Amino acid sequence: MPEKTEAQQLKEQLFYKRPHAGQALSNEQWSLAEEYCEGYKGFLQASKTERLAVERAITLAKSNGFSEFDAASSYKPGDKVFVNNRGKALILAVIGKESLSKGLRLIAAHIDSPRLDLKQNPLYEDSELALFKTHYYGGIKKYQWTAIPLSLHGVVIRADGTKINVSLGEGEGEPQFCVTDLLPHLAMEQSKRSLSEGIKGEELNVLVGSRPFREEDGSELVKLRILQLLYSKYGIVEEDFLGAELELVPAFPVRDIGLDGSLIGGYGQDDRVCAYPAITALLELKEAPAKTCVAVLADKEEIGSDGNTGLQGAYFLHFVQDLCEKQGVPARVCVDNTQCLSADVNAGFDPTWPSVMEKNNACCLNKGVVVTKYTGSRGKAGTSDASAEFTARVIGLFRSAGLLWQIGELGKVDEGGGGTVAKYLAKMGMDVIDVGVPVLSMHSPFEVTAKADVWTAHMAFGAFYGS
Repeated sequence: MPEKTEAQQLKEQLFYKRPHAGQALSNEQWSLAEEYCEGYKGFLQASKTERLAVERAITLAKSNGFSEFDAASSYKPGDKVFVNNRGKALILAVIGKESLSKGLRLIAAHIDSPRLDLKQNPLYEDSELALFKTHYYGGIKKYQWTAIPLSLHGVVIRADGTKINVSLGEGEGEPQFCVTDLLPHLAMEQSKRSLSEGIKGEELNVLVGSRPFREEDGSELVKLRILQLLYSKYGIVEEDFLGAELELVPAFPVRDIGLDGSLIGGYGQDDRVCAYPAITALLELKEAPAKTCVAVLADKEEIGSDGNTGLQGAYFLHFVQDLCEKQGVPARVCVDNTQCLSADVNAGFDPTWPSVMEKNNACCLNKGVVVTKYTGSRGKAGTSDASAEFTARVIGLFRSAGLLWQIGELGKVDEGGGGTVAKYLAKMGMDVIDVGVPVLSMHSPFEVTAKADVWTAHMAFGAFYGS
């Protein structure tokens, strides 16, 4: 083999490299990634709403020795606890050996995803068809939600106080729902609309039935029969919709994508593709870690992290205060010394749509977890912008662990951008940076990720917990 030239040697020494998983991972590592992603696909399929994600995560936690946190109890190193916040957000923690004055190792992901929520008074009949009125949740391209199968999930509280869990459209043979669209032959006027207005919010009406109650003549007999079916199955009446929490999500099953099966396609990967590795990395802590390790699975990120289950709420700080009180440590000291990964996705480079990306700073599928120093939009508005010191620490940790990692930003400077929970955590006083998985078709009903990146996220989060 000829000796390397000086230029070749300098390139190896000085250039920033982003190896592809196809060359960087061994056959054994690929097998581990494939095995790990089978578990992830099962989690994703079972967790199409934030409530279902919490249920699934608690089941996993309990099977690994976690118990419900009791603020009145004292905990020793190695104890495993969880806090269920209203069935819509979750905190998992493994108590560490060091004092809480040293801070936490915190990973925060979100488990809500864009969807169609039913309005308070959703059911109506028009032209002898029954439909649901919806209010979309989060940032969606509305046209993507037409002419696809949808399933219905959520909870209804009946007048007698009984809580009813609703799930329709996921099981074999269960009916599904859809938003109808115009045929192209009659869509001349619709086609003149801008893409964002091609389908308007009030046109996202969901078809739920067409067969009338036939025992007598009258109006709204299709609606009546739908209510009869709901009453028969769930014991609910129309008034029960007024306070219900019902969500329509894509009914697509999670699938391997590509002839090589190297990719995963499914709904809700933003951000459950980061939530699942945050959970599993914590579950794999077999011994008490040095620092207390915490995973927060938050709700409401897609609409600003507001409310009592979003990370602008107080529940995380209340948990820290309860932990610190038993050790006589000021919660402020613990938070100030906490180091955090905001585990959220970034937009992977898509060769079909290259114009919105600045290629040198875009992340790519199959090149590992993406470290996003800042998010925000245009002039970094709405970001925490991690410090050079903390960025270097996280990159150094991944480098030392021999992991695939890359740097990325969310599109060209003037194209738009987005935010994560990082800024809300930074506001509390801790060091925080975004680390997550690149995604194609983000916020669509069918997002795509790479198996190598999902597994690498699990490994990266494990390294962070152990640091």
